[in-house]
Amino acid sequence: MIVEIRGATASLHVAMTTNTSNRFTWQAWRTYTSQNSAQIAILLGALALALWSYSTFLTNVEARAGIALADPLHVRFEPINCTWPIFIILYGALVFTLVALRTDPATVFRALRAYLLLISLRIVAMWATPFDPPATMIPLDDPFVALFTGNGTTLTRDLMFSGHVSVLCVVAFTVNTRWLRTALFVCAAIVGVLVIAQHVHYTIDVVVAPLAAYAAAAVARR
Repeated sequence: MIVEIRGATASLHVAMTTNTSNRFTWQAWRTYTSQNSAQIAILLGALALALWSYSTFLTNVEARAGIALADPLHVRFEPINCTWPIFIILYGALVFTLVALRTDPATVFRALRAYLLLISLRIVAMWATPFDPPATMIPLDDPFVALFTGNGTTLTRDLMFSGHVSVLCVVAFTVNTRWLRTALFVCAAIVGVLVIAQHVHYTIDVVVAPLAAYAAAAVARR
């Protein structure tokens, strides 16, 4: 009987803690969005416009001729299909980060501002560097990225700089929690190695990605 009472008490405590946590989470979001409604509306509108422009730009990039680079790492090994590990690490890390930031809307929206700037930087970088894809590339069939083309086309010329690596880095530069930032950088490093192993990107694409992410995150913090 005593054991049953203790078990019921523990269950009640867990339920009350969960409800309190949920109320705290929703209250944080309600407070932040109500105090920053105009800025949020502008940010989301700008992000929607940027993504539309990005989709159009990527379609044009795929039809553009470019220059093939002699990559110093690609010549050392045959490409390895790492599509699923890349997909799982990238989107798993992003979903985990969203959960970790569920009570910190300010950081979430700061990350969205940084991502908006990152898109702009990537458009400029790709426009300035018309590269042909590596001849030995194994195309990376990312269903989420394919949404940006509008017709499901697998992108092969969106090279400078790596979108997968830069997204992880820009979020890492944005978050304040040290362990989460470290985990995101580790994921970014692994994804960087994998996209080079698959010959999806030139090495220079991966090297530039964290630099662009740092610039976008630095501006977004201001």
